[in-house]
Amino acid sequence: MTKVVNYISEAFEELKTNVTWPEWAEVQRLTIIVAVFSVVFALLTWGVDELFAKSIAGFFNWLKS
Repeated sequence: MTKVVNYISEAFEELKTNVTWPEWAEVQRLTIIVAVFSVVFALLTWGVDELFAKSIAGFFNWLKS
């Protein structure tokens, strides 16, 4: 158990002293970029899914007739 506590203690010390944290403005800017990219990617995925669904439905309707 002492090793786990020592590891966690050293990890927190590393985060405090050796990690360079970004400025708040940069965090906000990058968060907005990620959110916009996520929405665009979701819309593109939805569009491709709809395209394939309609083409497969059309193919099976063509086979029926």
